[in-house]
Amino acid sequence: MNGSAAELGALRAYPTADGSFSLHSDHFGEAFHNSAGALNEARAKFVQPAELQRFSRGSELRILDVCLGLGYNTAAVLEALPTAGPKLQWWGLELDRRPLEQALEQASFQSLWSAPVLARLEAIRDHGCWKDPNSQGIQLWGDARSMLQQIPESVRFDLVLLDAFSPQRCPELWSEEFLGALAQRLAPQGRLLTYSRSAAVRASLKRAGLSLFSLLPAPGERVGWSSGTLATPADSGCPPNGPGWRPLSAMEWEHLQTRAAVPFRDPQGNATAENILERRRLEQEHCGYKPTNAWQRRWRRDRPS
Repeated sequence: MNGSAAELGALRAYPTADGSFSLHSDHFGEAFHNSAGALNEARAKFVQPAELQRFSRGSELRILDVCLGLGYNTAAVLEALPTAGPKLQWWGLELDRRPLEQALEQASFQSLWSAPVLARLEAIRDHGCWKDPNSQGIQLWGDARSMLQQIPESVRFDLVLLDAFSPQRCPELWSEEFLGALAQRLAPQGRLLTYSRSAAVRASLKRAGLSLFSLLPAPGERVGWSSGTLATPADSGCPPNGPGWRPLSAMEWEHLQTRAAVPFRDPQGNATAENILERRRLEQEHCGYKPTNAWQRRWRRDRPS
């Protein structure tokens, strides 16, 4: 999430299809989760493709949660860690404290998590950190672009959970530069996970040297041509198919040759959303890529009946 608390506008609560609580941002005109369910989405797009069983006792697990929001993604990952789990180091980036505060006021949200996970969320809310014998977490409140730079350069993440508002609404956190910075912070077998299937986002991740995979839909989610992206270093050994992901289709690869793949650019890391969007619009006019609507028409025509 980006922008000041005032800019985020009113946050309205609503129940999702799986019964879990979520919020809608009036300023962004978007919900924090899809209609299939906040909990379903967290588990399908951030827990399952993380393959947490890779991190056993004695190993280390470093997680970066970009846009903590209500805390679902981090809580779902913490809940799913093996009992004899790894040594955990967690960082969160978020501007607005209100979503987590409002979530923790909801009995329905609290009931989803074990006492240790709830205690960590409450510690983030109250102190901006937690520390116990086998794990520690540090929450950085502020613009994610500058807060990322406060994390020691030597830290390499095994998991990056990227859950900002959509690229057209919050382009600051989907820029070529910010995505490149996240890619540089990935461990050799690290995985970046996001609900976004944007061609601009995928093309930027590809240029940053990452291999791309397509996430499968969450239970109850409307099935589309993709439900998100897994990106990992090219030599990570990640198999083409796995729990919750598959290779990109021919349609998805062709999407990266259209004007939709022109990146969001923010060279100085401090541009406004309006400036980033206008810069991209001008670049799209002169990029020489095929129109995105021609891609859409072709794949509607070529789709099997």
